[in-house]
Amino acid sequence: MSSPMTAESTSPSTRSPLQTVQQVLTSETTLYILKRILQALLTLLLASAFSFFIIQLAPGDFLDAQRQNPQISPETIQQFEEQFGLNKPIWQQYFQWLYQVVTKLNFGVSFAYQRPAVEVLAERIPNTLLLSIASIVVTWAIAIPLGIVSAVNHNKFADRILRVLSYIGQGFPALITGLLLLFFAQLTAPLFPVGGRTSINHDDLTWLGKVLDVGWHMILPTLALSITSFAGLQRLMRGQMLDVLRQDYIRTARAKGLSEDRVIYTHALRNAINPLITLLGFEFASLLSGAFITEYFFGWPGLGRLTLQAVQSQDLYLIMASLMMGATMLIIGNLLADLALSFVDPRIKLSKMN
Repeated sequence: MSSPMTAESTSPSTRSPLQTVQQVLTSETTLYILKRILQALLTLLLASAFSFFIIQLAPGDFLDAQRQNPQISPETIQQFEEQFGLNKPIWQQYFQWLYQVVTKLNFGVSFAYQRPAVEVLAERIPNTLLLSIASIVVTWAIAIPLGIVSAVNHNKFADRILRVLSYIGQGFPALITGLLLLFFAQLTAPLFPVGGRTSINHDDLTWLGKVLDVGWHMILPTLALSITSFAGLQRLMRGQMLDVLRQDYIRTARAKGLSEDRVIYTHALRNAINPLITLLGFEFASLLSGAFITEYFFGWPGLGRLTLQAVQSQDLYLIMASLMMGATMLIIGNLLADLALSFVDPRIKLSKMN
């Protein structure tokens, strides 16, 4: 039989700092994060090489417009090629870029802006983050309750109406949704602003007025991103709830006399929503990298619009920085989703995840 002193010696309050650090470093969560980081580094390396060479396969480069200008001499063009490194072989350009990224976190200089690509991205990322987070909040706040209502009223009138709405929402891609909202904005002008993030007199407003001004400009872009996502998420929530409501433990809970609200929101919802948490990471990353249509239509100064402009002008290093940012956000989003899933459902072990 162990003595009280032995029990106290192993209690958390008597652990040395070294033992605490060792326990943290060898915990399941830490080992899982380290494994995912190593996988992420390999993924980013392969993605960067593939993207760099695919971009270089496109005919021409950023200097094509300057070459067609008779006022720019061949010597000036040659000077630009040496400055941007475009006169070197593709493989040499890639390894030089990779060396700068690894050693200095330097993703190169944007040809069009004549500034570091990271600085250009840093100006646009907050705008895209704001739009993406708003879209996720709106999507989940609408889709989850409607999915629950649809499942609880299975094959009833409310369920049929909500299923039709979800089919309609999924039938409109982001391109069509954006065009319809632009047409709606034109009909209701000047009620809903289109173009930019702020009004002309934004600097003259109070802090509350500035917040409301940005929020008012976000209404249509947020709806454009949310409609299609909401429809798919609602159907997934409905399907998960229907599966859970058929389980034996739900019938047991009802047989014990628990209220229907407690059965649905305490027992069924907790298990039905778990698979959807894994979608959060992918959805967040896809919004960051795939919002270029919405940003282009509504003139929102975000990352997607910047990437589209960089592709059109063949701004090589700005494209690479944007692609690496999108890939990194996808990896981070999926990692956070896995950690959140293991947190809300202790039955799921990180060690058994890929």
